[in-house]
Amino acid sequence: MIEPIMRDADSKMTKSVEHFAADLATIRTGRANPALIDKIMVPYYGTPTPLNQLAQISAPEPRLLVVQVYDKSQMGAVEKALRSGEQGLNPASDGQVIRVPIPPLTEERRREFVKLVRQKAEEARVAIRNIRRDEIHRIDQMSKQGEIAEDDAKRGHARLQKVTEANIEKVDATAARKEAEVMEV
Repeated sequence: MIEPIMRDADSKMTKSVEHFAADLATIRTGRANPALIDKIMVPYYGTPTPLNQLAQISAPEPRLLVVQVYDKSQMGAVEKALRSGEQGLNPASDGQVIRVPIPPLTEERRREFVKLVRQKAEEARVAIRNIRRDEIHRIDQMSKQGEIAEDDAKRGHARLQKVTEANIEKVDATAARKEAEVMEV
């Protein structure tokens, strides 16, 4: 009876870790990474659309992103969206492609990004703990209704705690890697 709850909890926690890792990819480091501008919203005929649906993004050099817009009439809108984004980028267009040079980060800006990484890591930990709380509640409800024995409920709580700790360790390891990447000059 507890196995489905464990599978649910593990699946949800794994998704939280994956979401956290994807979220970190949007945080700038010294190197150019297409994920940095993937999710920038561009007004496409009045509808906000992610940039990765309107253009091909590549990183031919460590400090340069190249954006090839599929619909050339939208070059201006894409360039404007890149310029107004929170990354502080300054794109340049030659009519065919948009080149986005990635300037080196200052020490102060690096520290801000490390704070952002830590904040997102804490949000991921909270999400994982909330999943644990919800699943413990489900186990307790089953125990109260007599569907499972108290010993099984206690074992379920212990297993759930181990799964939670393992996923929080993954979040911590991912955050530590990203912090090191951000602080690398």
